[in-house]
Amino acid sequence: MARVRLEHVTKRYEDVTAVDDMNMEIEDGEFVTFVGPSGCGKSTTMETIAGLTKPTEGAIYIGDREVTTLPPKDRNIAMVFQNIALFPHMDVYENISFGLRLRKYEKEEIDRRVEEAADIVQLEGMLNRMPDEMSGGQRQRVAIARALVREPDVFLMDEPLANLDAKLRVHMRTELQRLHRRLDTTIVYVTHDQAEAMTMSDRIAVINAGKLQQIAPPLTCYNEPANRFVAGFIGSPSMNFVEADVTSDALETENFTIEFDPSTTDGLAPGDSVTVGVRPEDVYLERTAGGVDHSTGLIDARTDVLEPMGNEVFVYLVTGDDTETSMEIEGGEATADQLLMSVDPDTQIDVDEDVQVVLDRSRIHLFDDETGEALRHGLVDIASAESGTPERGVGDTD
Repeated sequence: MARVRLEHVTKRYEDVTAVDDMNMEIEDGEFVTFVGPSGCGKSTTMETIAGLTKPTEGAIYIGDREVTTLPPKDRNIAMVFQNIALFPHMDVYENISFGLRLRKYEKEEIDRRVEEAADIVQLEGMLNRMPDEMSGGQRQRVAIARALVREPDVFLMDEPLANLDAKLRVHMRTELQRLHRRLDTTIVYVTHDQAEAMTMSDRIAVINAGKLQQIAPPLTCYNEPANRFVAGFIGSPSMNFVEADVTSDALETENFTIEFDPSTTDGLAPGDSVTVGVRPEDVYLERTAGGVDHSTGLIDARTDVLEPMGNEVFVYLVTGDDTETSMEIEGGEATADQLLMSVDPDTQIDVDEDVQVVLDRSRIHLFDDETGEALRHGLVDIASAESGTPERGVGDTD
């Protein structure tokens, strides 16, 4: 096991910067997932750690050794790829032991390592099978076992579950978590699937356009995103975003007002513009919002689309004065303001229904309108929260 440290790592391809001044430290035994949209630089970052790609600038350390210029074979790492790439003419034992046999290990040592790896990934009794006799999940376990027998300092996994069906991906997520607990080794994992990132990781490294946006535990990225990109990328469905102007006592959006004292937030003053963010589960129908201690005033809306998901229903709301008209579409984008709300599946609600909703003030996020950086998470004043006195929402009456 070993720490992994990246210091100012940059990778350029002519006029394209794939990785931009990446600084990161992954602790010994930690499971860290690189997540981000396609082309964001997460796989390139992993390739620089593996030695498959040489960085244009910066340094990479595994343990106490700088490995920036070392070839992959000298870094004591093992990789598992999206493409399992087993040898079809070799049985499971031969596939797992292939690297050890190339390195001329003794037969007894090879047998010991193969049997131990097979036990860890639950392939006992399958060592004589051929790859075409196995399921996708079993073949992926063979690929993982092939990496395990190397007894590496660091495991690098580049979207290893991407080619599996949805049910098998869920199963393999739990298998990888058990594997990590058993080995207590350092794992760096790349995926675009945030469900994988949220469920398996000790920390998530969110990357966009080659830059590290935030590295933190999954729930920190979800509840306290560093910027608007992280807030919009982590969470499915995405966070609602609404532009607002700061006044002396409120946040004024186009269609509703949120009571707010700008003096409670450093760097904000009347006249500034901000982006208000709120997740769908923090939008409530007025008639079901009794448990929300810190709610905004009532917001008039009309239901536009309902999406039943089994354990919840996503409700697309059109806000504004003219709620009788559904969203207009121009160039593939909605022009009317809208909010996405998540409700219990037993909630009685219909399409084209006039409703009133509130937002949970304790779960509202503010982002700088220009830089996208997070300014504040939660609009409940500290004094109010400590006293246990609920804040009054706009429109509340005695």
